[in-house]
Amino acid sequence: GEPRKFDPKFRGPIHSRHCTDVICCVIFIVVILGYIALGVVAWVHGDPRKVIYPTDSYGQFCGQKETLNENKTILFYFNILKCASPVVLINLQCPTTQLCVSKCPDRFATYIDVQASYRYRPDQWNYFRQFCKPGFNSPRKSVAQVLRDEDCPSMIIPSRPFLKRCFPDFSTKNGVLTVANQTTFKDGRGKTRNVTDLREAANGINNVLDARSVGMKIFEDYAISWYWILIGLFIAMMLSLLFLVLLRFTAGVLFWIFIFGVIGIIGYGIWHCYWEYDHLKGIPGSDLTVYDIGFQTDFKVYLQLRQTWLAFMIILCGVEVIIILMLIFLRNRIRIAIALLKEGSRAIGYIMSTLFYPIVTFILIAICISYWAVTAVFLATSGEPVYKVMANQTLCKYANLTCDPETFNTTNVTKLCPGSQCTFAFYGGESLYHKYIFIFQLANAFVFLWLVNFAIALGQCTLAGAFASYYWAYRKPADIPLWPLFSSFGRAIRYHTGSLAFGALILAIVQLIRVILEYLDHKLKGTQNSFTRFLLCCLKCCFWCLEKFLKFINRNAYIMIAIYGKNFCTSAREAFFLLMRNVVRVAVLDKVTDFLLFLGKILVAGGVGVLAFFFFTRRIPVFAQEVPTLNYYWVPLLTVIIGSYLVAHGFFSVYAMCVDTLFLCFCEDLERNDGSTAKPYFMSASLHRILGKKKLSPKKA
Repeated sequence: GEPRKFDPKFRGPIHSRHCTDVICCVIFIVVILGYIALGVVAWVHGDPRKVIYPTDSYGQFCGQKETLNENKTILFYFNILKCASPVVLINLQCPTTQLCVSKCPDRFATYIDVQASYRYRPDQWNYFRQFCKPGFNSPRKSVAQVLRDEDCPSMIIPSRPFLKRCFPDFSTKNGVLTVANQTTFKDGRGKTRNVTDLREAANGINNVLDARSVGMKIFEDYAISWYWILIGLFIAMMLSLLFLVLLRFTAGVLFWIFIFGVIGIIGYGIWHCYWEYDHLKGIPGSDLTVYDIGFQTDFKVYLQLRQTWLAFMIILCGVEVIIILMLIFLRNRIRIAIALLKEGSRAIGYIMSTLFYPIVTFILIAICISYWAVTAVFLATSGEPVYKVMANQTLCKYANLTCDPETFNTTNVTKLCPGSQCTFAFYGGESLYHKYIFIFQLANAFVFLWLVNFAIALGQCTLAGAFASYYWAYRKPADIPLWPLFSSFGRAIRYHTGSLAFGALILAIVQLIRVILEYLDHKLKGTQNSFTRFLLCCLKCCFWCLEKFLKFINRNAYIMIAIYGKNFCTSAREAFFLLMRNVVRVAVLDKVTDFLLFLGKILVAGGVGVLAFFFFTRRIPVFAQEVPTLNYYWVPLLTVIIGSYLVAHGFFSVYAMCVDTLFLCFCEDLERNDGSTAKPYFMSASLHRILGKKKLSPKKA
């Protein structure tokens, strides 16, 4: 990595360019076209109604327009007790007839009782009949035959619809589970059963119903308070802007106040340790060593020993000395870092439009997520209805075989397995398309990751180009080109789509491997093979580190692409070696920037959070009348705090990109130029002052 020669015509990003990584660009466009084609194919074959609407035993949707089920939107299980059987876990389908109904039953009744009294109580028969198969009206048919052919359910139970399915209407009375205030019911087959049997069949529904009521309350809170939440986020936006603009005046002050605060606190700690050490002098037992008293669960015992306070004092002295030495030896680098932070604030002041660029990235990523989610749902719901034999006896040899509901009653199966039925099982198929659905889902996930990474890369390259054009303007702001952000975006799209796609591809491959490893880890949770778990853990850790490293390399490669317009590999290599030649500066700048921006995020989120807390708990008298009445005041409060943090993160990510870009430009400037008349520096006067007026060799500082 030799320093570059001076080029008097060099003006950063504003120079002639050519397209880079053309092959990758072509592949990227082909993949996008393929992705659109996959979406179209999935759209043709898939049917999201299969997720939205429940499906009856005939494979028809409940509530589907222009069918017999149009007004029957809820699924009713003939015998919900069967849903507690292990068959449900295997087939994910309850082995009982399922029917679409317009409303759930609201009373206990059995078929035996209703049939016996149908002549003198026809209203009961007509009510029960709506839960029988469509068209059934034969009260004279024997009960045994009706139940064998599953024309009607043996019993109905007071139920309520949940997720468009009828579930028993549970309530708890004095700690006892009841349905319509009853603890027992007749099952219509001559037995009296306990309500807890129903509870097992519809296991977990009570918890889900509770969660549903909480969900409704939270939704109500959002509906009432959304206006105030938006005001809170707007305040967060203004605070973030203010923080960034003021950084050019306060960066140094904030940093040094914090550092001297830390030194002061540690200094107080040393004094306190010495005071305790001196205070324990002559007290019996205080001269014992830690080794003498051994391991004690009560930590206070150790605080009675002089040795403990001596150890604390030595550790704190060590930390204090390290911090002071670092400040002495790295003072120049810290001053450069603070100057670059101030310079970044100044650059954003000249190119304010950059602060709102994250909105573009957010929209692009939102489009990617929406397209991926819709395609995934359509792929998952591709397929024709598949019918399988549901047998009541576990030994039926035809159980789980595919069947045709049209011809099922004429086959041998009904004779060999009495009571068996041909019911809808799931959506699938035997065609080539259906066999490769899992592969298509993987491809969908991979291209989604690629596109998201490309959107992020485009944002980084665009911002880098805008800030680089600021740095390489000799007279600031007079030489800054017109519309720097817009022209940088144009350059990135026109010339460097291939390079950005290449960087995004490498990252997407690593992320896909990480997703697969997470999936495997989730699948192997139950296994006791510790070696496999250990290996997976190591692989997950390695790929996490690799992803972090690649993100760092890519980010700096995009900055070099924005400045020089070279291809991805050359830019990544040059950025890496440039950073390695300035490795201490990189470390110092990174930590100083991270600290100040983290402080900024905490200030913004904390400030707005405290304000929101006082507002929603009616502690601000001026606005006490304006506060909406809420079920949970923490709902809008948490939303405001998290939202404020994200808003600050969006603005500060632009600032971090700005500082990184200016830093690379600054390193380039030092290696290209020497501050002489022939090779003047492009850096600002403040940076120039820190480096000193003398001519600097590229290796120094």
